[in-house]
Amino acid sequence: MRDVRRRTLLSAMGGTAVAAGALSSTTAEAAPVPPVAGGAARGRGTPYDHEVRELLDRMTVEEKLGQLQQLAWSWDTGPGGGETKDVEEAARAGRLGSVLSIFGARSSNALQRIAVEESRLGIPLLFGLDVIHGFWTTFPIPLAQAASFDPDVSRRDAEVSAKEARSNGVHWAFSPMMDVTHEPRWGRIAEGSGEDPYLTAAFAAAKVEGYQGRGRHGYGAKDRVAACAKHFVAYGGAEGGRDYNTVDVSESRLRNLHLPPFKAALDAGAATVMASFNTVGGVPAHGNSHTLTGILKEEWGFDGVVVSDWTGVQELVAHGFAEDGAAAARLSLNAGVDMEMVSTTLREHGRKLVREGRISEHRLDDAVARVLRLKFALGLFENPYVDEDSAIDGPTAAARRAAREAAARSMVLLKNEGGTLPLKASVRSIAVVGPFGDSDDLLGTWVVPAAAKKYPSVKVLDAVRRAAPDAKVTYARGVTPEGTSTAGIPAAVAAAEAADVTVVVVGEPPALSGEAAARSDIGLPGAQERLVRAVAATGKPFAVVLVNGRPLTTGGWLADAPAVLEAWHPGVEAGNAVADVLFGKVNPGGKLPVSFPRTVGQIPVHYNHESTGRPYDADNKYSSKYLDLPPDPQFSFGHGLSYTTFEIGAPKLSRTSVPAGALHAGDTLEVSVTVSNTGDRAGDEVVQLYVHDLAASITQPVRKLRGFRRVTLGAGRSTVVRFRIGAKDLGFWTNDPHGEFLVEEGRFDLYVGNSSTAKAKRTLTVT
Repeated sequence: MRDVRRRTLLSAMGGTAVAAGALSSTTAEAAPVPPVAGGAARGRGTPYDHEVRELLDRMTVEEKLGQLQQLAWSWDTGPGGGETKDVEEAARAGRLGSVLSIFGARSSNALQRIAVEESRLGIPLLFGLDVIHGFWTTFPIPLAQAASFDPDVSRRDAEVSAKEARSNGVHWAFSPMMDVTHEPRWGRIAEGSGEDPYLTAAFAAAKVEGYQGRGRHGYGAKDRVAACAKHFVAYGGAEGGRDYNTVDVSESRLRNLHLPPFKAALDAGAATVMASFNTVGGVPAHGNSHTLTGILKEEWGFDGVVVSDWTGVQELVAHGFAEDGAAAARLSLNAGVDMEMVSTTLREHGRKLVREGRISEHRLDDAVARVLRLKFALGLFENPYVDEDSAIDGPTAAARRAAREAAARSMVLLKNEGGTLPLKASVRSIAVVGPFGDSDDLLGTWVVPAAAKKYPSVKVLDAVRRAAPDAKVTYARGVTPEGTSTAGIPAAVAAAEAADVTVVVVGEPPALSGEAAARSDIGLPGAQERLVRAVAATGKPFAVVLVNGRPLTTGGWLADAPAVLEAWHPGVEAGNAVADVLFGKVNPGGKLPVSFPRTVGQIPVHYNHESTGRPYDADNKYSSKYLDLPPDPQFSFGHGLSYTTFEIGAPKLSRTSVPAGALHAGDTLEVSVTVSNTGDRAGDEVVQLYVHDLAASITQPVRKLRGFRRVTLGAGRSTVVRFRIGAKDLGFWTNDPHGEFLVEEGRFDLYVGNSSTAKAKRTLTVT
């Protein structure tokens, strides 16, 4: 290891070190948190402390425990329907704090009236819903949004979603999901922003701002909702890509890879955090006091609500961490969970645990105070009901335009040989083939069921016909999404042979990605690959459009396809957005937020890996590699083409040397680069900045994204893109569980380009 002068830079990272003797990851019981009267862990009083204290003084233990209980509502079932009897009785008794999956102004108002007008204290209920990428107006899946490399895409999604949801009685969105993952087999990669913590952090902060508005407690407005940063923490590291599976990470990887997006979301004001299903270092997240209290509440000073995931508290028993429900209740609350979703261990055992001193009244009051503060901040005590006459009942024209723009902005042109795309306006005949060409189910995972039923996605076939009104457009399905029959392929081949150009729309059904949707084989399902090859064998021009919720392996068909457009699951305006890009109305400018592996056997493959003592060497068998595969992915992180061409010059540094002490004090330097549109049409380029610490006391990734900028340039135009970097970009967290961040002396290579494979660089020396 090189000789370095270590400098702890916690202040530069916006955090404070936990005192010696802080909770370890193997400790289940949490130390006491500051009393409500003393304010939050940030060291200041919080809004509504007086009101909260007055309520706490009037509440029984049962009513306090009730505020920590969240129960599920049955879809499309109003009060009095029978299936919701337990929810209604609990609300009437003042033994319920929140309900999830209820929406609709009339239904939510009816249940709210029971709590406000019939319970002893009249404390309003908090209504939560999985608003992941839209309420009525379904935007592209979050992974697609990350491909835009434009956080405003997610901000706009959240603004539209919040307005629609709040008007229908929803106060709380269980979003954004910010689980960084290197595992494309994991279905929930569709809900996140891919493999990079910096990119994920930018999108997480934007989504929070979109839901809540800017400024602390802005979510009290009638068109905003409280956001929920999930899943805390390291859920994306699930072994084998199997959902809910074990995660084993070092402290440094936890802090450098998994935690930064959560810190960014909280800095943006996220009101709540959701615990994750996985273990962290052998300790289930729902019982992990090191992460929930040591880091989240003490080190970061989070004074909001920590909610469990669905039955996550009860699952401590299945984990083998708690002997029974009573132990699960005790361990989770004492570790830092404030509200229990669906399972009822606290409701059933809480009173006895408090009486026996196994849960302190202090900790109980702290959890209740967090829930009550959230309700005050949302304005529920003043305005518990929504205006039923003002409820938004579907996507507006403006919302649809926003969704269409977002979808087109998120698409990535993976390949385009011979100028196959964009399609020419003069084309006389077009064949649309494939199982998703005539599909209205391109919304993606985690869509509000009523929205999926009432507002399906625009079909690609219909949009192509509108985009080319003078062309003869034919359709042949060819194969089903998952079936093995090839009986329809001859008809698809005939359609392709008779057309000037063919658009092949293949991919995954939305049900194959998302929660509980891990796949061991992430190629095209069923016989779809055979369809692509059959169309290729005609020798006629064609383009492949991929609609999917994760990276796919492209098998043997990629080499035969002249053009490939990654459209993801694009949402309610799917077909229109695809047509916009196919016909050049929109010049694609998206980039991959995650690497596409060559085969499943190559997983994990990601750009931000560490080097080994024997890095890849094609001429050396005894280096880190596969015998039968190149070392790189099929498509790298940051990859994406355009209908025009760009040139990115060599980066320039405002200085080539900077003292570590100056960085500690907040000093920064500028990296600038000229980008030029060298083609014949306007387009977007994403300029990306990567950092590599050449030698460190803990081995660092070969590259880390530390800046990106999407710019629009007319043909022949140029601009200078500037980035500022400082301690947070050059340093790293160590394995110290108390939280130690270092910037070490030495050399740093700074790469600038249009993907993670950028070659142009300059070297910075930290002295």
